[in-house]
Amino acid sequence: MRILLIEDDRKLNHSLKYQLEKENFMVDACFDGEEALFYIDQHMHDCILLDRMIPSIDGARLLSIIRKKNITTPVILITALGTVNDKVTGLDAGADDYLVKPFDFEELLARIRCVTRRSPLFHENDTLALGDLTLHLTDSRLTGPASTCSLSKKENELFQTFLRNPGQTLTREQLLNKVWGIDAEIENGNLDNYVHFLRRRLSAVGSSVTLRTVRGVGYCICK
Repeated sequence: MRILLIEDDRKLNHSLKYQLEKENFMVDACFDGEEALFYIDQHMHDCILLDRMIPSIDGARLLSIIRKKNITTPVILITALGTVNDKVTGLDAGADDYLVKPFDFEELLARIRCVTRRSPLFHENDTLALGDLTLHLTDSRLTGPASTCSLSKKENELFQTFLRNPGQTLTREQLLNKVWGIDAEIENGNLDNYVHFLRRRLSAVGSSVTLRTVRGVGYCICK
């Protein structure tokens, strides 16, 4: 799962990024609203942690922009503004949850699990499913009608990306940014190799789900 962390307190930003990555999240961290908007426009995150008081574009305005763009990524506001009115304003603006500083890291993890679990593609036991295919997120297993196989970390992340966007054509840039990150130095050929690996996995478990190539654009998973 990839998280966008928007927090201008550099000490807290670095601390949260470190702790989240220890929990095996992929984290893109930024410190102001303009930089955050660049990341948000890539449509590559599963959850956004947003501070209310950030430079250039404040958190409330940024949240409004996100929702006007019809971006439905879950957003957790993290802020020192903790009155009932502050919470109501944040939730009415489109936040999925509201966490007041200072907070316990375990509570943040629980809230991340909660807002991401609300997706209709999520099952209570941390799986994603499409047709006769089931991806077990925690232990990186893929199950189909014929068998089950283990996945590498990158195979798991790619399958997650596809299964959260069934029937949608994902561009090569979206896939590279989502799984490897915007700043990663990776060649397009590596993506093609991993798609080949995923197709072999689908065949190995006997699934009827297909991973189609959309020429000149990217890939699409269909049942």
